[in-house]
Amino acid sequence: MLLLGGLVVTVTSSLVLARELDRIGERLGFSEALLGIVTALGADGPEIASAVVALISGHNDTGVGVVVGSNVFNIAALLGLSAVLAGTVRIHSHGLVLNGGVALLVAAIGALLVARWLPAWAALVLLLAVLAPYVALSALRARRLEWLPARLREAVREEQEDARLDTHARLGGLADALGVVPALAGVIGGATAMVYAAQSLGDRWGVSDLIIGTIVLAALTGIPNLIAAVRLALHGRGAACVSESLNSNNANILVGLCIPALILGIGSASGVETFGAWWMVGMTLITVALGFGGGLTRREGAMIVGLYVVFAVVVATAG
Repeated sequence: MLLLGGLVVTVTSSLVLARELDRIGERLGFSEALLGIVTALGADGPEIASAVVALISGHNDTGVGVVVGSNVFNIAALLGLSAVLAGTVRIHSHGLVLNGGVALLVAAIGALLVARWLPAWAALVLLLAVLAPYVALSALRARRLEWLPARLREAVREEQEDARLDTHARLGGLADALGVVPALAGVIGGATAMVYAAQSLGDRWGVSDLIIGTIVLAALTGIPNLIAAVRLALHGRGAACVSESLNSNNANILVGLCIPALILGIGSASGVETFGAWWMVGMTLITVALGFGGGLTRREGAMIVGLYVVFAVVVATAG
């Protein structure tokens, strides 16, 4: 009951948080792409909060597992399952070069950190070196894009178009700014309850921390993003699914893994964690490569979902 209650609270609070951040971004005049990044960060609240809470409580395998498992789940569910249900997820190739290239670099840095081949401070420096220019480009308005080189201008323009949703939030006000605080508290409180309940159930049933984080919590906390992605795909906004998925994964690695690792540490790496981290990189690479054909077809989506099933079986068997 505590697990389900925590799930309801954290998912509901994350939806409210994403909405409030979206409205505040509209008020501040954010570009479509920057709004997409901010909204993805809000929707990522359950994943990030669960990972951080697990690390703070000393369950390093659960915390790391939530981030790695969530990123693999996001690719399979937000992109693979969306393509299966919608028939296709169309993607602009130039925008995918920018979005996918950044996501692949971030995933590789995250994998090096998970494998403990890269110290947390170095991972943070590299992540900021990749993400800061990406966010700066995403923040540019259309009239300022003319200053960019032709190919980069086209990539940023397509990224802006891909991030555009089929609904527009109203302009935020003081109430929305104040609403961020209780929404954030709900996300953290719900995530704390989920992690505590999941760990207790795992101890009772003999399920390892790694499985709890990588499979159970990762899938449960990905529900808000999954619902939004399927809705976008069914409304023909497949490119927005790609932007949401990859931005979500970037946020998970930076905020849910790298910063806590720098402050709290994440212990030593297990073989399953290292496998999961590089599987995450591989799935990102495969998905981005498949997207260059004009998008993901139903067959390619099924293949991506199949890769997640293999990942889950390996983790459940070896974990």
